[in-house]
Amino acid sequence: MEKERLTAFSDGVIAIIVTIMVLEIKAPHGDTWADLGALWPVFSSYVLSFAYVAIYWNNHHHLLYTCVRVNGAILWANMHLLFWLSLVPVATAWLGENHFSARPTAIYGAALLMPAIAYFLLQRAIVRTQGPDSLLLKAIGSDIKGKISPALYASAIALAFSAPAISNAIYVAVALMWLIPDRRIERQFWENRT
Repeated sequence: MEKERLTAFSDGVIAIIVTIMVLEIKAPHGDTWADLGALWPVFSSYVLSFAYVAIYWNNHHHLLYTCVRVNGAILWANMHLLFWLSLVPVATAWLGENHFSARPTAIYGAALLMPAIAYFLLQRAIVRTQGPDSLLLKAIGSDIKGKISPALYASAIALAFSAPAISNAIYVAVALMWLIPDRRIERQFWENRT
């Protein structure tokens, strides 16, 4: 099966996720700076979630670029990832509406942890399908960021009930870690072409 259909479907779902998140930001009911400032928790949670979804979209693009063929395992692993990503808007809205309080912070962490696990499973499905000479297997190597991120999410979830501010700082730190471009797949691709 060709990967273009999978890529197009995934791009569409991710675009809808971003659209749903931005629709949660309502215009203030007044015209003062204070009225606008009251939106900071909702806007802040949106910015963080937008960054996460953009990171997933970017990395997903690179991930699928390594695929030569797509099979049922990859299709279902991809749907699993999209399912968890589709829950990010709900967690984002709850986090922002409740000013980063404990329970929404913990649920937000779960909404970040589950796509991370699903992304790992998608990587594994691609590597299994492509075999031991998989471009992806060569590119991901030890995958330090991929292993650290779920551990940080899990620790932030546990901390959310006693120190939600620290949990939210961890979510920001992980996003910043992933914003640094990861060129492993691109580098492997160009090395294999020469």
